[in-house]
Amino acid sequence: MHSIEYDRAGDPAQALRLIAQPNAKFIGGGTNLLDLMKGDVEQPARLVDINRIGLDRIAELPGGGLRIGALARNSDAANHPLVRTRYPLLSQALLAGASGQLRNMATMGGNLLQRTRCPYFMDTAFDMCNKRRPGSGCGAREGYNRMHAILGASEACIAVHPSDMAVALAALDATVQVSGPQGERAIPLAEFHRLPGTTPQFDTVLDPRELITAIDLPPPLFQQHVHYLKVRDRASYAFALVSVAAALEMEGGVVRQARVALGGVAHKPWRLPAAEAQLAGQSLSDERSGALADALLAGARPFRDNRFKIDLARRAIVRALRNAGESA
Repeated sequence: MHSIEYDRAGDPAQALRLIAQPNAKFIGGGTNLLDLMKGDVEQPARLVDINRIGLDRIAELPGGGLRIGALARNSDAANHPLVRTRYPLLSQALLAGASGQLRNMATMGGNLLQRTRCPYFMDTAFDMCNKRRPGSGCGAREGYNRMHAILGASEACIAVHPSDMAVALAALDATVQVSGPQGERAIPLAEFHRLPGTTPQFDTVLDPRELITAIDLPPPLFQQHVHYLKVRDRASYAFALVSVAAALEMEGGVVRQARVALGGVAHKPWRLPAAEAQLAGQSLSDERSGALADALLAGARPFRDNRFKIDLARRAIVRALRNAGESA
């Protein structure tokens, strides 16, 4: 056991001052951090409680978009009238995650920052984990790797990002608003999470002293033809083997724009705009959706236990696009 200091921030400025102290961590809902602390994966010396700093509002932006405060609870965001009507893909993805009890606690910013559930990372009994102990090796490469990455992995790490919400946000071109010692900055969701490369211990481009303040969504384009498909081992409280966020803008049966993002297959939500462009100006068919899937999955590198993910992902993409096209 080691002692932990606890501070309760009253506003964002105070939160940023407190987080500058050695080995400090923000805590909102705590649904991931507390698990990591109990397993000795994370050992912060100080917890900075940010639940009372006023970043929980959901409000329209002047240009027609939507700003979701970083401390809005997942349940509140999923069921907010503006989210349900204008961004139903995000609502579907949020409701596919975890359980009702966890969604009531988990925050939007915390969801973005949750860490992989790779067992070699989560269980300190395993010595080999470059994400937890840089330079120790990746136990999953030669170990049990059924849940692991088929895209974007490296010699150092084959873990996947666990969020459902982030997959939908990638498809919707969301932006993450951040505040820190150098001021404020806006990070496109597509650039927020990192591929592992040689430094898998870094999940995002966020500086440890920065605070997520909000998630911004652009004016809604995809309100009718959307579908979030999550393929998992059981109906609830399970992470995705493969997930697909599919969104279509259609006119007269013709696809004007398409968005397809994958979860459960990489260290970050996986999206390739060049693959999506294949559907523009085309009528939707399983054959054309399959071609998009092939482009999206090009270069996939499976491991011993997760070879099935390539075919599973292809079928899931086709099904998600078919469901999106039929929805209204």
